[in-house]
Amino acid sequence: MSIYAKVAKNTLTQIIGKVVSTLLGLVAIAMITRYLGPDGFGKYTTITTFLAFFAVIADLGLTLVTAQMLSNPAYNENEVLNNLFGLRLLSAVFFISLAPIIVLFSPYDNTIKLGVLICSTAFFFPALNQVLVGLFQKKLSMGRDVLAELASRLILIIVVILSLSFKLGLNGILIATVASAAVNFLIHYILACHFIIIKPEFNWLIWKEIINKSWPLAITIILNLIYLRADTLILSIYKSSSDVGLYGAAYRVIDVLTTIPFMFAGIILPILTSAWLQKNKEYFKNVLQKSFDFMAILAIPLIIGSQLLARPVMKFVAGSGFSDSGNILKFLIIAVAAIFLGTIFSHAVIALNKQKKLIWFYVFTSISSLVAYFIFIPKYSYYGAASVTIYSEVAIAIFSAICVYKYSNFKPNLKVFFKALISALIMGTFICLVPAYDQNKLGGLLLIILLGIVAYSLSLYLFGAICAKDIETIFKKDRGGHEISYDPNSNH
Repeated sequence: MSIYAKVAKNTLTQIIGKVVSTLLGLVAIAMITRYLGPDGFGKYTTITTFLAFFAVIADLGLTLVTAQMLSNPAYNENEVLNNLFGLRLLSAVFFISLAPIIVLFSPYDNTIKLGVLICSTAFFFPALNQVLVGLFQKKLSMGRDVLAELASRLILIIVVILSLSFKLGLNGILIATVASAAVNFLIHYILACHFIIIKPEFNWLIWKEIINKSWPLAITIILNLIYLRADTLILSIYKSSSDVGLYGAAYRVIDVLTTIPFMFAGIILPILTSAWLQKNKEYFKNVLQKSFDFMAILAIPLIIGSQLLARPVMKFVAGSGFSDSGNILKFLIIAVAAIFLGTIFSHAVIALNKQKKLIWFYVFTSISSLVAYFIFIPKYSYYGAASVTIYSEVAIAIFSAICVYKYSNFKPNLKVFFKALISALIMGTFICLVPAYDQNKLGGLLLIILLGIVAYSLSLYLFGAICAKDIETIFKKDRGGHEISYDPNSNH
């Protein structure tokens, strides 16, 4: 099977799996929000966000380094992967164990402190998963990742239903989260052993090389965490749990949407890395341009559509008590668009091995965002938090694009971007013509969304913004007609 066919199959599998997984995730969130209400969901959001800080720090940049190193034939695959797994195991145990201790000294009530203790394990398992996902990406076998995720979502729904039946409250929901994470890791591990036996190894020479590559990413990830998640924690200090719940519900939708660019970029990263290492600069730029176009085509209609449908969408996702989350979503969706485009550039920076150059950009964005959160959240609540989040994501996207231009001389062509914008405006006009009362019924809302997608897709086609050959050129051949030498079955 050609590399094009493998990548195409891998991508299609992920897309289908992600759609099903997202639907299952939305079912789980719908049950949780309706059961806990804004106040209880606010506590749930505070607990998971607090733990996310420690889980992200525990990453140490190893997730992206895994894909980068496994794409380089100079490294022994088994040796690198097992040492990455060992380093990740150590970092996860150390950092995530700190969370239940540090929360004891926080101003949070005992409900949140107990919740952090119960839920901490749920963040330990995904920390180990990411190294295994890197292996699946390299092998172009992301169907295994999809299978694990689907199984874990089903477990989440089942245990949530049991928690509701036995009226276990917030703690029952947290236990469901732990059960889901444990199943996810177990299936990942079993399926990864099909390729190699995964076991933690502790070779200091390899660890030193891994750390040398990962420390710039670790710093940028921590700084990224500050401007991405500090908003929820600061909001939880200044405002009520209900405010946090409304903001958290909108953010759940954002988290679902942002899996798309990271999933796509995870597939593209090994291809970009291989192309750059082989000095196929034209192919590198071609892949980057098509990836930018693809992300623009996905991101722009989200902004337009959300301005018109955010409130009814949040009502059906989280319940009538969360209708006000729709207004928050209208703000946050702009940050999502920046993430879609910025993720492509930030992964291109990694392919260029220039991640150290971004550190000062992240320092500036993190410090300025943190200051802005403390200024605007006390005064404007979740709207202040959302506005600063938009600023931070736009800034990072611009900084990443500048870095890519500096070291690869790549400057995106905006022709498809503007065609997508015009098509999205046509879609928005079409949605406005549909009677508003239909939006308040689930069947009517789904029909409006479906018709909007059709109108947008047709407009893209008529404007010549989409073409099957464009997608094929991302994966198949460079300008000279030579297929990129990227062997997913290599053990070196």
